[in-house]
Amino acid sequence: MTEHRIISLIASATEIVAALGFESQLVGRSHECDYPSTVSRLPQCSESKVDVNGSSRAIDDQVKSVLREAISVYRVHPEKLDDLQPSVIITQTQCEVCAVSLKDVEAAVCEMVSSEPEIVSCEPMCLADVWTDIRRVAEALDANEKAESLIAELQSRLKQIAEQTRALSYASKPRVACIEWIAPVMTAGNWVPELVEIAGGEDLLGVAGEHSGYFEFRKLIDLDPDLIIIMPCGFGIARAQAEMPALVAQPGWSSLRAVRGGRVYLTDGNQYFNRPGPRMVESAEILAEVFFPGEVDFGHEGIGWVRFEE
Repeated sequence: MTEHRIISLIASATEIVAALGFESQLVGRSHECDYPSTVSRLPQCSESKVDVNGSSRAIDDQVKSVLREAISVYRVHPEKLDDLQPSVIITQTQCEVCAVSLKDVEAAVCEMVSSEPEIVSCEPMCLADVWTDIRRVAEALDANEKAESLIAELQSRLKQIAEQTRALSYASKPRVACIEWIAPVMTAGNWVPELVEIAGGEDLLGVAGEHSGYFEFRKLIDLDPDLIIIMPCGFGIARAQAEMPALVAQPGWSSLRAVRGGRVYLTDGNQYFNRPGPRMVESAEILAEVFFPGEVDFGHEGIGWVRFEE
């Protein structure tokens, strides 16, 4: 079997590489790759140009400012890439804000003189694209059969979730608002509406296959969802909790049906919903748990999600 030297510059791709059985052939990662936890041993080949310790509003302002002057909010280290001598580098073209982009990598590789790696670019916009990306990564690693086996397993698990929740939502589906950023408020698009449907809900804000986008808070008041799921991009549960005062302060928040009924949930968006890879299945499981409490339990409460309490 061919030995590869793989650098993954997107967290979801790192998870794909590991799920395909090639974690031992990873030689470098992005600053955001942290799963499986054992990849922390790998040298980081990128960094953010944005101070991620600021508030949601401050981060959003920084991102907009950086993108006015540059093509990306990330910096790739070409000298590190050169030192590691990769044969394969994995990046993405889906979002210039979410992860190191193809443009970043191509610019860095142009500076490399001793390695000519194959560049694999993931392009996830919906669930079908996740399967395509798994195949794309596997092809570069000569692992097509492993890709088909992995995809079949993930699709089977999603089908089981859909069958379980279909029996629970036959009378009426919970009407759900998924929020991917708190200040300014953004809906969760791309693959999230598909996960909501699989888990037995109706997504009121997001559109499958389309980018997440800003919206006026008044729209949330008008829709008055049964549940609100908070899944900020790049934030875990504790960080999402810390950012919630900005959302709670919005006029009309306390009048929302979901708020009055105690059905606002914080999720680990960073580890689950923001990563278009194998753990899309766990993301769907989390949604099923919060949609149907007491009836669906995959063991994610307290780890993947908590009920929000002011």
